[in-house]
Amino acid sequence: MVNILHIDSSPRTERSHSRELSKQFISAWKAGHPEDVIAYRDLGHHPVPHVDEPWIAAAFSPPESHTPELAEAIQISDDLVDEFLAADRYVFGVPMYNFNVPSTFKAYIDQIVRPNRTFAVDAQGSYKGLVEGKKAVFITARGGDFSATSPLVAYDFQEPYLRAIFAFIGVTDILFINANSLDEGDDSRTQSLSQARAVIQDLITQW
Repeated sequence: MVNILHIDSSPRTERSHSRELSKQFISAWKAGHPEDVIAYRDLGHHPVPHVDEPWIAAAFSPPESHTPELAEAIQISDDLVDEFLAADRYVFGVPMYNFNVPSTFKAYIDQIVRPNRTFAVDAQGSYKGLVEGKKAVFITARGGDFSATSPLVAYDFQEPYLRAIFAFIGVTDILFINANSLDEGDDSRTQSLSQARAVIQDLITQW
């Protein structure tokens, strides 16, 4: 049995391509693996708080030293980290906003990238990811063409950032399904979504 954490981050509902594609992935996966457990979090409609000063004080101090205020400030983060670590695999639906991730997803990342929970620093100042043996799939929706041969690829700060920050905490087995050119006309959108759906179906048998 595999535990999967499925997260959507688009504020849109029916018109969200990232939601549609991540839902397709999860539905196909459940059909072939009915024994697996799926946890779902909707950051687009139920965002998590941004990091604030009490959070920082709590995250960088021993739990036994926390005042009630600091314990309360870090509680949501603790819950999110526990949920994240309990999963074996992750499926993320992430639209591209201004060449990167939505603020809802960035806030989530800031909550789970935690010293001594998801990464550590040794005596020499070297960083080590503590999240090991996990797999992640990022399903992205992009208005323009940010594929490898496009002039816009230099503006893709989404995939490089996600690869870097998740590798930082130890998640290096990462796959991307990028639906590009969704705002470039009906034909481009239809072709891109069809390609993404085909990749999803192929991936289900291999992941």
